[in-house]
Amino acid sequence: MRWRFAPPYQKKEGKMEFTAHKTEDGKIQSVKEHLEGTARLAEEFAAGRLTKLAETAALLHDIGKYSGAFQQHINGSPTRVEHSVCGAKECKALFPKNSLSAPLLEYCIAGHHSGLPDGGSAADSEDMPTLSARMKRKGEDYSAYKEELEIALPDERELMELLKKAGSKEELTELYCFFTRYVFSCLTDADFIDTERFCSGKLSRGGKGDFEKALTAVEEKLNSFKADTKVKKARRELLLQAVENAESLSGINILNMPTGSGKTLCSLDIALRTAVKEKKKRIIYVIPYTSIIEQTAEIFEDIFGDRVDILQHHSNFIPDSDDENSGTAEKIKRNCENWDSPFIITTTVQFFESLYHYKGSRLRKLHNMVDSVIVFDEAHLLPLKYLKPCIRGVGFLTEYFGCKALFLSATMPDYKPLFREFLPGTQVKELITDKSSFEAFRNCGYVNIGEKDYEAIAAEAEKYDSALIVVNTRKAAHKVYDLISGRKFHLSTYMTPEHRSEVIGRIKALIGKEKITVVSTSLVEAGVDLDFEAVFRELAGLDNILQAGGRCNREGKRDNGRVFVFETENRLKGDMGIRANIAKSLLESDITSPEVIEDYYGRIFDFNDKLIKENSIYRMAGDTGLYSLPFRKYAESFELIGADTRGIVIPRDEKSRGLVQRLEYGEMSVMRALQRYSVSVYGYQLDEILKMGIVREINGVLVLEDMSRYSDKKGFVYSESCDDNYIMC
Repeated sequence: MRWRFAPPYQKKEGKMEFTAHKTEDGKIQSVKEHLEGTARLAEEFAAGRLTKLAETAALLHDIGKYSGAFQQHINGSPTRVEHSVCGAKECKALFPKNSLSAPLLEYCIAGHHSGLPDGGSAADSEDMPTLSARMKRKGEDYSAYKEELEIALPDERELMELLKKAGSKEELTELYCFFTRYVFSCLTDADFIDTERFCSGKLSRGGKGDFEKALTAVEEKLNSFKADTKVKKARRELLLQAVENAESLSGINILNMPTGSGKTLCSLDIALRTAVKEKKKRIIYVIPYTSIIEQTAEIFEDIFGDRVDILQHHSNFIPDSDDENSGTAEKIKRNCENWDSPFIITTTVQFFESLYHYKGSRLRKLHNMVDSVIVFDEAHLLPLKYLKPCIRGVGFLTEYFGCKALFLSATMPDYKPLFREFLPGTQVKELITDKSSFEAFRNCGYVNIGEKDYEAIAAEAEKYDSALIVVNTRKAAHKVYDLISGRKFHLSTYMTPEHRSEVIGRIKALIGKEKITVVSTSLVEAGVDLDFEAVFRELAGLDNILQAGGRCNREGKRDNGRVFVFETENRLKGDMGIRANIAKSLLESDITSPEVIEDYYGRIFDFNDKLIKENSIYRMAGDTGLYSLPFRKYAESFELIGADTRGIVIPRDEKSRGLVQRLEYGEMSVMRALQRYSVSVYGYQLDEILKMGIVREINGVLVLEDMSRYSDKKGFVYSESCDDNYIMC
């Protein structure tokens, strides 16, 4: 069968018109329209920071579509055409040999579909995915772009002045890579949105964000609390102290307050005050666990009402694709959040992969972090191996992009030496300097009861009117739950957010009225406001033990509460095992004291000193120059990214089934709402689930079909051995 080609391009008013996109109904967007539209958006997104670099990247990114081969492809030819590298080649031709801007633009343009590539080396063969290899490939003639576009090269002085601030060669390389990702973010988001507008019209984005009205609502909420107990008086004192010290925030700020002291609302008050005073564009809350996100979002939404729209972003339903020849409609279906909302609550993984990933679908959020207040809740949970890039990334945002960062924890490590080492010259401010009020929150005693089996713990817990048992894995939680008699509840992230909220609501209503026992993974240790008579915590890190203790006699209404620390034959491994052993050695001390907490983290940092200091893209690249930067290799080695999850929607009620039905009709706008009805699984688990055939894919979203796999008591139970070797929330 012979393929019949449409004309390679259309004629318009006597001129040849080159097509960039074509919809199924025949609507056409010219290459010139797309490049100019993308350039306008990229310039807008850059907002005065490396603006001309972003605009130039956008003008050049699709000039490969001016080739006859691409025009034949878009009109029906099955021949695949690599158009992305053409703009990168043109950069090399346009810029002087030693230009700092050229490599940055080449990485961005060549990777605008498949992601920022590794630079590679001169020895790379043409079939490799590196920038060096792709630049060697023989392409089609795209010179027709010169008849429609004028490219004015950006002045390099702005980039040079910014890079001069780097204090070492390593910091210089890290900063250059950060600026590259930032320009890439502006380009890929602009490219996506211009294409989206052509295909679907100007869709509604962003949301309401009246920070002044929100601040008024928060102040009213805080003022409604009566300081009529020792604990409540201490909360008020700490709030007033923190707010006073936050009148003028530094780039990086520390809010160290005990569990149960009201640090969440305190941080919200400070974030809103800063946003109003300094006219910040958005507030971003970065939280390690999805369960804490849900609880935090519920609290904030209840206070805000309709004054501020909150975007929860913590689950990726749709996998990435490296195929730059995917149809435009498919690209629209793969829409990922770009954080254009005024108030965002997201996970640590989502946040830091938006700084260090290589794919456009992840990095496109980066430019929307500019001029934000960023709150890192449970900051002690920043992963040790990635402390250096995490701290440095936050430092770049505060130093170069107008952000204010607030590190928040009840068990705060002493990060100041690391800030000084990785962010020389950055000012760090403590918002709590008088810690005399901390004593009011020591409402329970910690008892080490040694090694016990789960049967003994279950029997002991049933002696109390309200008891919480926190274990290290979901498998253990299932086992202990089955051992409990009487009124009992189970909590884990294998329950959907909506389901968990229902269960937590029932638990709150029953505590103090009926005898109950709750079995949970570590998700209950932060952001869940529960108050038990006794808590049993399986041995883990000191922070886990203290956070679990925060659910015991939380309001100080009892004479004293008891937190029993026990050990089982199921020993933790790796870093968690090291943390547990250090915690075990400190259990005979007053583990709630700031000195013991500092000692705990000091030992962890000392043990991992080499691991912490060696992690950087500069160390991976070596001193090999700007054309050898390993963007993709470094991103793939970043375990925060590798450990990312895939969401599975659980249609367990009428509302969630209705949302799934709308998804089947192509309504991708339901994606945000579906997060309330999903569970997340790691890649190794997803492989097993797919083999079992219990899920189906609807427009890229996985939906559970076999509802017998979801229990109203325990949530998603697809395998009895699903997490033998993993710590799960």
